[in-house]
Amino acid sequence: MHPRKLRNRPSNTSNKLNTTFINQVVEELKADPSKVSIIQHNLEQYRAQTHLKRGFLLAIERFDWVFEASEDIDFICQQILADDYIGNRLRRYPLLFKGVINNA
Repeated sequence: MHPRKLRNRPSNTSNKLNTTFINQVVEELKADPSKVSIIQHNLEQYRAQTHLKRGFLLAIERFDWVFEASEDIDFICQQILADDYIGNRLRRYPLLFKGVINNA
């Protein structure tokens, strides 16, 4: 029996950048809850496209679920940051948050 080979995985700096971006988005949403409309506009824009990856379509659907569940900004931010299936799905596609931060 051979010992398992350990993989050397490089540190994922893009994941750290994504986390920083998502945290900035959440702070911006808490400061100005009206920016949720930007996310909803992005969802409509991407939903209108014919060829999207299945994962991207699932993220749009999960965002719809979050918006249907509550319009409370704290709940929405909590769902974005949640360490569960929905939160991971939403954070996987930062394009959904395009325009929320002024310099994004």
